[in-house]
Amino acid sequence: MNLLDYLPGVPNFPKPGILFRDISPLLANPAAFKEAIAQMGALAQNFDYTHILGIESRGFIFGSALAHHAHKGLALARKPNKLPLASHKEFYGLEYGSDCLEIAQSSIPKNAKVLLIDDVLATGGTLIAADKLLRSAGFEVCGAITLLEIASLNGKQMLDQHGIANISVLVS
Repeated sequence: MNLLDYLPGVPNFPKPGILFRDISPLLANPAAFKEAIAQMGALAQNFDYTHILGIESRGFIFGSALAHHAHKGLALARKPNKLPLASHKEFYGLEYGSDCLEIAQSSIPKNAKVLLIDDVLATGGTLIAADKLLRSAGFEVCGAITLLEIASLNGKQMLDQHGIANISVLVS
């Protein structure tokens, strides 16, 4: 099964020059979604981790499915002002703007080894922010897995420069 067949590109979304990869067809196909999680699970075996951090919003989908698949704890990195409890936060730049991530201070135990999960690796800004967020809060980050790396945006090189071990199921 070629998972790229289930990830059509939408040109010029959300801004001109951006090729958005739509994961909806993959999620709508049970066999494709199951295969994506199985492949992410196989890659996750390269890391020593106790918890997964799913990054809002599409990282929630893959992070929760992988946490269930791997029998690991799950925490969520949220966009600003969505957490009622005390939180850690990190601001970062995107290829099409800027944003912020937050995690609830109580969502990950202090001795956790955290694996970052997101759907797409583009410029690397979101994963770098998640790494900084966790490290500044005193957590250990062991690496990152994404379903798709968009190679032309050099996100893998950015993660490598920041010392974040990373693997993607697909590269386009």
